[in-house]
Amino acid sequence: MVDTLVELLGFSAEDPAFWMPLVFMGLLFAIVVAATLLDGFDIGVGCLALVAPRELRPRMLSLLSPWRDANEFWLFLGLGVFVAAFPNAWGSIMGQLYLPLCLLALGVLLRSVSFEFRLRAPLNLQQRWILGFGLGSLATAAAHGLLLARLVVGYRSGGGYLAFGLFVALCCVAAYCLLGAAWLIMREQGPLRLRAVFWGRRAVRWAAAGAVAVSVVLAFANTGVFLKWSDGPQWSLVACLWIVLLVCFVVIEITLQRMVTHSDGTTMLPFLATLLAFLVILGGLFYSFFPYLVLDNITIWDASASVSSLGLVLAASIVALPVALIFNIWVYWRMFGLSRAPVPPGLNRTGR
Repeated sequence: MVDTLVELLGFSAEDPAFWMPLVFMGLLFAIVVAATLLDGFDIGVGCLALVAPRELRPRMLSLLSPWRDANEFWLFLGLGVFVAAFPNAWGSIMGQLYLPLCLLALGVLLRSVSFEFRLRAPLNLQQRWILGFGLGSLATAAAHGLLLARLVVGYRSGGGYLAFGLFVALCCVAAYCLLGAAWLIMREQGPLRLRAVFWGRRAVRWAAAGAVAVSVVLAFANTGVFLKWSDGPQWSLVACLWIVLLVCFVVIEITLQRMVTHSDGTTMLPFLATLLAFLVILGGLFYSFFPYLVLDNITIWDASASVSSLGLVLAASIVALPVALIFNIWVYWRMFGLSRAPVPPGLNRTGR
């Protein structure tokens, strides 16, 4: 594939004008994956707080506290990299995604404000801020679905495309709810885990339906993507991705069904399977769109900044990204496994 791109673009493989946009596209994809997976359970728990019993909501939000500040990092990093590396696509893409982006900004702002104010509000007002956090999470998840739908249909407008966008938004909310429920299953026991199993079973089929709908519409809306899937040299890879995705959803369904009657102990299987399903979907979308930022219109080389500007941004990234990576590994490695109550000062872990 690289040799073909080099020949079509008229670059040499060693030319910075060729490989620098590829580096930043890979970096942007990694940021999108990290934001979706690591901030996704946060969004899902927030959406589930809207339907959770009143007495369980404070515990759900308290479980998120160690990761809230880290989760806000990814959105700003992704926007910064996109603007700095691909300024020539900013106007074309942002102009078409104005409404979903406004909804996303509103949701992110409402989530951040509500979460912080809940920590400082009197007890009688905390439920209001929990509701605000839930509504912000719902708006954020729906905005992601609308953004994805608009990208898939090539920014086309009309009643059918609007219905498709609303359906994808609903399925995207369900997917984040599934991720949040699977995380709660892994972290908690008792009534909250039983509720999370119930929520996960309701969300998994909607999430699967959304993945199928996006794939079908993307294939029929763009002939190039359909040919890339069916006649391209990597058709076997596409088939493997579909098989892995199917296995993930089947494993999630079977595991959650079993946990209805066998909810003791801890399990990370639903959460890991959901993470893998998200990763497969994002990888499939990246493969389908590459090398375009706007399908059949703007490639990453058309949208990229000058080589000198990219070099400056790359130098800054080499310095900043290792620091950010170490910080996030230190923060997120504790998100797996059963939650443990803090040990009171003066007591050892045996309670003495």
